[in-house]
Amino acid sequence: MYTVTNRQLFFQHIAQTSDFPLGLEIDRAEGVYLFGKQTDEIYMDLISGIGVSNVGHRHPHVLRAIQSQLDKYLHLMVYGEYVQTPQTELAQALAQTLPTSLNTVYFTNSGTEAVEGAMKLAKRYTGRTEIISCFNAYHGSTQGALSLSGDENFKRNYRPLLPDIRHIRHGNWLDIDQISDRTAAVVMEVVCGEAGVRVPDAAYMQAVRQRCTDTGTLLIFDEIQTGFGRTGTFWAFEDVGPVIPDILLCAKGMGGGMPIGAFISSAEIMSVFRNNPILGHITTFGGHPVSCAASLATLQIIQTEKLHEQAKAKGQLFRQLLTHPAIREVRGKGLMLAVEFDSFDVLKPVIDRAILGGVITDWFLFCNNSMRIAPPLIITEEEIRRACAVILEAIEYVTVPVN
Repeated sequence: MYTVTNRQLFFQHIAQTSDFPLGLEIDRAEGVYLFGKQTDEIYMDLISGIGVSNVGHRHPHVLRAIQSQLDKYLHLMVYGEYVQTPQTELAQALAQTLPTSLNTVYFTNSGTEAVEGAMKLAKRYTGRTEIISCFNAYHGSTQGALSLSGDENFKRNYRPLLPDIRHIRHGNWLDIDQISDRTAAVVMEVVCGEAGVRVPDAAYMQAVRQRCTDTGTLLIFDEIQTGFGRTGTFWAFEDVGPVIPDILLCAKGMGGGMPIGAFISSAEIMSVFRNNPILGHITTFGGHPVSCAASLATLQIIQTEKLHEQAKAKGQLFRQLLTHPAIREVRGKGLMLAVEFDSFDVLKPVIDRAILGGVITDWFLFCNNSMRIAPPLIITEEEIRRACAVILEAIEYVTVPVN
């Protein structure tokens, strides 16, 4: 009797977003590793599911928190109506990591939804319509978030998108003057992710903050990739001087593998959702109690084990080990790194070869000549050395002609 395999079902029934998905069939995951169906299929995950598994896959503390919440309740009511302990405890813990002005949390299901909520909040609070984001930025794929995207290739076939969106060049001082008294908000990554991990000058970020203050514009920091210890501090904006956003976005690494996001602001700003209209922003599953329990456990793991502090030294070890004539540059912050090659034509075979060697890497949406390295923060020095050895072997295999 003919048996349909999971791989066949994947291609028959799962909506595809490219003509060349990785197609790895994963049976289980633990720590920094993914395990396939066969005993020899073991992969080191150097991209953390694209910035998600900051504390590793299936961290025991996260699993215990999930199980404990499963024994109490799952979904109870749409957002904001019932007092739910996982939400309140997580919101308090988040506020304790932040400046006092960032004290009110709205939980969402994802980073994209956090972006959407923040856009609405900024327009409602300021009464303005213009929103500024940066070229080569990625903030999500829903129509509002996509409108902020700084790459036309991802947008042109979905127009018309939101009106009154302006783009500036991240790090370019001349563009700061485009922020005006008709700008509701500037949405900006602290470290540019999909542009290939570009770290801005702290003085530039301070100048953007001052311009927003002078014009009454809200500054929104997108820390969906950088938050929860990825760059060496708990929040990346801690490292750019006295710069505090009006709204902070987080997701990805905050859930320990569970879906969750949030936008965080002051009680004053967030209060505009209460009236005109009432229920100014609503969600059914945002702040799901199981996801909140997992997120609180994740936050506690990072703080207790000081994983954010370890990220600096671990990132530096990657930099030291990844030296090869084919590598043009290694840039980034903490464990958010980009390894640049001459072109995608060089990089892609290296990525493919490394996967065969048991190491999963990737490239960036708007920088396809650079390899993404963003492993779980729990990765050890020994694992870093083994991963780099595989990557260097792959580079050598691809770039050195066979006699």
